[in-house]
Amino acid sequence: MKTHAPPEISQAVAAVDLVKVYGSGDTAVRALDGVSVGFGRAEFTAIMGSSGSGKSTLMHCLAGLDTATSGRVLLGGTELTGQSDRTLTRVRRDRIGFVFQSFNLLPQLTAAQNITLPLDLAGRQPDSELLAHLVDVLGLGQRLGHRPSELSGGQQQRVALARALVSRPEVVFADEPTGNLDSRAGAEVLTILRDSVRDLGQTVVMVTHDPIAAAYADRVVLLADGRVAGEIDKPDQVSVTDALRELAAAA
Repeated sequence: MKTHAPPEISQAVAAVDLVKVYGSGDTAVRALDGVSVGFGRAEFTAIMGSSGSGKSTLMHCLAGLDTATSGRVLLGGTELTGQSDRTLTRVRRDRIGFVFQSFNLLPQLTAAQNITLPLDLAGRQPDSELLAHLVDVLGLGQRLGHRPSELSGGQQQRVALARALVSRPEVVFADEPTGNLDSRAGAEVLTILRDSVRDLGQTVVMVTHDPIAAAYADRVVLLADGRVAGEIDKPDQVSVTDALRELAAAA
């Protein structure tokens, strides 16, 4: 486990001295305490830490879903800090992809309609070649006319993956994307995320508590008590488990 280097502006997304405080006075909780970390382009990074370490808060601030108390968030060359809700909504729609544990598909839409929904809302046409590639790779060719209730959990998450990737976002944020899946479906989703980095040059930032999931990443960023506690390059299940055990022992 090594300590982290300061983030570079040229990275896909970065936090600089990020602080997030919930509440005030005696009940204030400092969820992020001066976090500085960058996420490289075409890299798959996992964010890990114990419950309450700040990993979900960091991802939400990086993705423009939550606002920091102080510090800066940079998406490429764009500073998100201090932007209006309207601007952040546009950034999330046009430049960021999301994959959630709960899939977040609209039940009244077909798989095909769910996949292209963000582009439809933006008034953009999908890249037909990329869409066909994703449908093929994700094995959705026979499922495009089905609604979410007619799909398995793994199939629903594949639809969510296609939706996240079809707009060629600068970053895909994945929040416990295998949390509602069995081990086989979870492994398939993680493989697809990893392959999107290799084959499409996608940048993926994933929050997970699972050392097996983290082992699919190129790099793991470890958080403890709202601070960056270290990094693991080329992680495997053993190195991640050992690092988490060290953090727990030091707590």
